[in-house]
Amino acid sequence: MATTNDLKNGLVLNIDGQLWSVVTFQHVKPGKGAAFVRTTLKNVLSGKQVDKTFNAGIKVETANVDRSEMTYLYNDGTDYVFMEPDTYDQVSVTPDVVGSAAGYMLENSNVVVARHEGAPLYVELPASVELRVSHTDPGVQGDRSTGGSKPATLETGAEVQVPLFIETGEQIKVDPRDGRYLGRVK
Repeated sequence: MATTNDLKNGLVLNIDGQLWSVVTFQHVKPGKGAAFVRTTLKNVLSGKQVDKTFNAGIKVETANVDRSEMTYLYNDGTDYVFMEPDTYDQVSVTPDVVGSAAGYMLENSNVVVARHEGAPLYVELPASVELRVSHTDPGVQGDRSTGGSKPATLETGAEVQVPLFIETGEQIKVDPRDGRYLGRVK
């Protein structure tokens, strides 16, 4: 149990038997009336976001979420297999838990797997990943006032928008949270 004063981004709450992660929070002290905490919560399993307001100082139930760094090994056709680097234990994770992270994971890459009571909740990638462009069409310059972009397929199969000067075979940095191009790898 924690109070609303202990809320922080990433904290997982257990509300009515469902797990919700705190995306944003704001303590509000109006000139008249009691203080409260305005939050945006994201359902850990479905990804749905809701806004919820708590009175200041009330107790909220927190969930015990185990976050451990694991190595992504392979996709066995149905599930993704991860390994604990210390114990070599392997964990199978379903594609709906992995979600969009699957498009940015290479074999033998390190990721964070969050589990609650042994069941995997979500897979978290680093803020940027380095991937090779497996295919992109040549960029064609035209009449435009700003720099253009074109689609590129990465070695994992994910498709991202890249600047016109990027060519097939180049290594680029991508933000796995939104698939945004961040730059070339030197």
